Amino acid sequence: PVKPDGSRTEGGITLHQPSGEQMPIYEAAMKYIAEGVPTVVFGGEEYGTGSSRDWAAKGTLLLGVRAVIVRSFERIHRSNLVGMGVLPFQFTGNDSVQSLGIRGDEVIDIAGIESGVRPRQEATLVIRRKDGSKQDIRVLLRIDTPIEVDYYLHGGILPFVLRDLLGKAGPSVRAAA
Repeated sequence: PVKPDGSRTEGGITLHQPSGEQMPIYEAAMKYIAEGVPTVVFGGEEYGTGSSRDWAAKGTLLLGVRAVIVRSFERIHRSNLVGMGVLPFQFTGNDSVQSLGIRGDEVIDIAGIESGVRPRQEATLVIRRKDGSKQDIRVLLRIDTPIEVDYYLHGGILPFVLRDLLGKAGPSVRAAA
């Protein structure tokens, strides 16, 4: 959450929208999942740098996050997000959370992927603010290869591999699954 002086509150808290209630991120995530509201995460540069990148991507998925939108990704974490079925988007040009004035009370839509995804395609981030204004920003989908498209379309690498194995298995294995 943004403080009156423009700084942000540190720690694992967020604002649930549209109520504006401040709560732990996990609690807000569970509320959004129960309400059927997909969520996005915004970040800065080299997003995902550090240890436990694979668990960070798993946690992102389990919190109901459908897309991560950043200035740049740490290479392995970007790949792990795709492997979990989470869409990685990168700002183009000089756009950033700061330059766009993202506060956390916006409604975010992503246009241009409704009819499918392809490697490194452009999409439009549609930002709807509380005052009724709307801003369209170009972003780059960082699904970089055709196989990553397949992973995403299957909900991640694990469902992709399982479907592939079941497709190659004989009828008795498929029936047992």
